[in-house]
Amino acid sequence: MLSLDNLQNVIHNPVIPYVGTIPEQLDPGTLIVIRGHVPGDSDRFQVDLQCGSSVKPRADVIFHFNPRFKRNNCIVCNTLKNEKWGWEEITYDMPFKKEKSFEIVIMVLKEKFQVAVNGKHTLLYAHRVSPEKIDTLGIYGKVNIHSVGFSFSSDLKSTQASTLELTAISRENVQSAGVSQLPSNRGDTDKIVPRSVYTKSKGSAVNHTLTCAKILPTNCLSKTLPFVARLNSPMGPGRTVVIKGEVNKNAKGFNIDLLSGKSKNIALHLNPRLNIKAFVRNSFIQESWGEEERNITCFPFSPGMYFEMIIYCDVKEFKVAINGVHSLEYRHRFKELTSIDTVEIDGDIHLLEVRSW
Repeated sequence: MLSLDNLQNVIHNPVIPYVGTIPEQLDPGTLIVIRGHVPGDSDRFQVDLQCGSSVKPRADVIFHFNPRFKRNNCIVCNTLKNEKWGWEEITYDMPFKKEKSFEIVIMVLKEKFQVAVNGKHTLLYAHRVSPEKIDTLGIYGKVNIHSVGFSFSSDLKSTQASTLELTAISRENVQSAGVSQLPSNRGDTDKIVPRSVYTKSKGSAVNHTLTCAKILPTNCLSKTLPFVARLNSPMGPGRTVVIKGEVNKNAKGFNIDLLSGKSKNIALHLNPRLNIKAFVRNSFIQESWGEEERNITCFPFSPGMYFEMIIYCDVKEFKVAINGVHSLEYRHRFKELTSIDTVEIDGDIHLLEVRSW
């Protein structure tokens, strides 16, 4: 699987203005990663995803990403079609600073572009024209670019699970299988009722690098929330769980729990609360919640955004990354790691995929 440090077709130190052909189609799941530096005298620069490189008439620009430093610091996004600009979408939460380095990650999704700068979600831009027509990348203005790289969704096909098996089970079957109903006092969520189980076939080729992988079609699996999944093997050092989803536009919060199905103990409770921008972590052990942990450098979620959460179990702690960027560590409070066999998900998200290895 691919990470932000394992990109394809990397261009180093391009001369600006840069206009280059994109080597493959920008299917959903594709990443464009641009690393550079804003000089002290910069007034603006732009990154354009274009249809060709024509100057006269000017090529259509499907996605125009334009940080501006004069007057109000802002990012202007737009689309140019038939040499006419559409309406501007302006973001005033400015992540770029003069004389500072940056990393832009543009993710192509089915209905929109999602942009993160320096590991922080920055904006969403709904497609006005199909991204299938994009074949050229243009970078203009006062900016220094160190590298441009791509992670094409087709590169991930060989690492997808070879088969996916979904088993719908009734509440009675859940109880007999050892997955108990769980405590209800988890922040803003209601009582959890198990509804489905997901398992991945054994022997699938995977490794442990952080990734933003291609989204599976929503009809591949029934992922009705609340969602309860039995891990294909119990948790332990080196084990990984990946959850992919999309935050609802009016989301207040959601929760992802790793637990021991038999004992009801929740080893790891992850509860992003978008209404107060708090990423709460806790454990539920011996019928009691512990002390909440909330410290975090940057709250990684925003309404409407796609996310891939990777939970990696180390010897002393869980490590959590969001969209390829490390977010937090959580030291083990529940020590019986091999009895952690279940993942549970609920809240204000659209669940796309759950995997473990």
